[in-house]
Amino acid sequence: MKDEKKTLGGRGRHAGVTPEFRAEAVRLVETSGRSIAAIAEDLGIGKSTLTRWLTQHREADLLSGPHSDVSKELARLRKENEILRQERDLLKKLPPSSHGRPRNDVSGRRCGEG
Repeated sequence: MKDEKKTLGGRGRHAGVTPEFRAEAVRLVETSGRSIAAIAEDLGIGKSTLTRWLTQHREADLLSGPHSDVSKELARLRKENEILRQERDLLKKLPPSSHGRPRNDVSGRRCGEG
């Protein structure tokens, strides 16, 4: 006897799929350690469909609001920006002749010369 797969009707092939079904399918991909193709086959959906659901889930998760690690990264970047602004402002205040290497710098010479 053949295994019968769950068929999903509605507008488009997967229009009748509940959000819970999608969420569970994505959870399986993220936690089971199995391939997307194997999970899609078990659920009776296409690999590309499951991949699209996974991508949509991840994008929605990123846009859902601040996460603790994102907040820390944002704070770090703001601090770095403040330091860079201070350095830029300091360089703007220096006279033009002091922007490059000192005039008596010999680092442009080759080893053994001079």
